Amino acid sequence: MKLLLQWTIIIPVIAWLLFFSGLIYDSTMFQIVASVLLILCVMAAVHHSEIIAERVGEPYGTIILAISITVIEVSIIVSLMLSEGPAAASLARDTVFAATMLILNGIIGLCLFIGGLKHYEQNFSASSVTIALVSLVSILVFTLVFPTFTESVKGSYYSMPQLVFASVACLVIYASFLFAQTSRYRQYFLTIGPEENEDSAQPIAISNKVFTSSLIALLVSLGIVVMLAKTLTPTIESIIVGYSLPKSLVGVIIAAIILLPEATAAVMAARQNRLQTSINLSLGSALASIGLTIPAVAVVCIMLNMPVILGLDIKSIVLLGLSVLTVMLSLSSGKSNIVYGVVLLMNLFAFVFLMIYP
Repeated sequence: MKLLLQWTIIIPVIAWLLFFSGLIYDSTMFQIVASVLLILCVMAAVHHSEIIAERVGEPYGTIILAISITVIEVSIIVSLMLSEGPAAASLARDTVFAATMLILNGIIGLCLFIGGLKHYEQNFSASSVTIALVSLVSILVFTLVFPTFTESVKGSYYSMPQLVFASVACLVIYASFLFAQTSRYRQYFLTIGPEENEDSAQPIAISNKVFTSSLIALLVSLGIVVMLAKTLTPTIESIIVGYSLPKSLVGVIIAAIILLPEATAAVMAARQNRLQTSINLSLGSALASIGLTIPAVAVVCIMLNMPVILGLDIKSIVLLGLSVLTVMLSLSSGKSNIVYGVVLLMNLFAFVFLMIYP
């Protein structure tokens, strides 16, 4: 743990030095180095959030991890919107939609597939899934579907009162989910084996020194992730445009980078026969991603009088509906199945394929 803690502190410091040196703007080689450091810094941020989570115990651990990832996502989106202005009006929608599709189809699908391969069948709390999915469906409709069909403003926009209402609704729903997960129905979200009980899901002892250093390192890591992602985004956009690919792929790439460490943690938990932890990470992250990102973006847009495109087109709404329905059916019984994983992964491939070949 001591060695791991060292590299997760050293790498963000190196990344900050590279950023302040200005070499990223002058050399392709340093841009490649910065991309590698970006991924490592995301992993470092997640590592430190996990240490902090161990101090407070589950299910707070998965909540801290999900919120840490969402802070990165919000910071990147807001910084790009501030720098690019109206040209980034659809960035929040594209990134949130991509993150949702990657989580529902990619992360959950991979967890069900790998967990099913190794353990044949895994159990989890259907009650926790129902609470999360009911909250998620409502937030998805409020943020990504309704703007396409409202009539106050032409196009996939909300009027200001509608945007305020949707933002408040997201926060209220997410807050009620957190209340259920941490207090009222906490037992639904705990990973409890056949010989364990709720009291066994206690935090591991973390010293004050390790806790404080991890908290500081987490802030340092989150900061450089935001700056590197913002700096490298124009390069990513130019590569995508150069290959005549849709610009909406930028949102997919940003979401994939942000979710990479969380996906790794979820898959590892599924391999260790802790599918409940995988589901908590996945659905909790999806809820935080939308429930916190959209209100944050709305505040920025209202303050700066910037337009924000939220509504999806009909094809995307159908893909989103298919993904949500498939996840609901897959997780309704409280038992995993390898077929569910295959179907969800095919939904993800369809999402990427139809984006490239609309």
